[in-house]
Amino acid sequence: MNIIMAALFLGLLGLLSGILLSFASKKFEVKVDPKIEEVMQYIPSANCGGCGYPGCAALAEAIVNNGVSISLCVAISKRNADAINKIMGVEKNANDNDPLARKAALIRCQGLNTDEYKNFEYAGVKDCQAAVLLQNGPWKCPHRCLGLGSCVNACPFDALKMGPNNLPVVDEAKCVACGKCVDACPKQIIELVPQIKTVHVLCVSKDTGKDTIKMCKIGCIGCGICKKNCPVDAIVIENNLAKINYEKCIDCGKCVEVCPRKSIIKESHQDI
Repeated sequence: MNIIMAALFLGLLGLLSGILLSFASKKFEVKVDPKIEEVMQYIPSANCGGCGYPGCAALAEAIVNNGVSISLCVAISKRNADAINKIMGVEKNANDNDPLARKAALIRCQGLNTDEYKNFEYAGVKDCQAAVLLQNGPWKCPHRCLGLGSCVNACPFDALKMGPNNLPVVDEAKCVACGKCVDACPKQIIELVPQIKTVHVLCVSKDTGKDTIKMCKIGCIGCGICKKNCPVDAIVIENNLAKINYEKCIDCGKCVEVCPRKSIIKESHQDI
């Protein structure tokens, strides 16, 4: 008899709890704008943070509530972006027809693995942030890629892998220019550049030419020969370093031909 009463009591308690929870869920329900849910259907849900928001849901809310442009999402396809614009009743983004708008990561270092350019052998944690704490890394050049793959680990789209000379290589088809690798690099040698462009300065050293020659045989020394030979005035020398204006550059490759240090390359920087 006691067992039956206990079972009935527990059953009644469960029923009352269910009714109370049902009432509470309706009473305190947070209304979600159905338009936000519609927008979320087309956002990749990668939560990479490339848009500047903490997640895809936050971006969807900003699009619906604050009129933020879907162009902030670097991972979205053109078809899905168009679908969201249709939901929001806005015109296509101005960047749709801009060939320079589509970007990809560029590793601005060619790296040399020869011992003559090393100060010591690093045997610590395989992490660039950790390695840079030890005398700024093992290489003589303070700007050289450490080659430990922190950028590879940071990429949420599997668009980076370690290649020759222990340098990361970018897969153009997968890179969405979210910038995670840029943030992960303590040497600041990764840059987001127009994917359509093929001529690049693969050096970030701002040291004097004399110092750069001591640390790397292919580092830019800011000699200015590339600038003098550019037919469209697309190159400037700033702080001992050649810099390309991609809006002016026509990818003719003249600067590549005349660079005495081979610091400028003309090829797809994404090939794996």
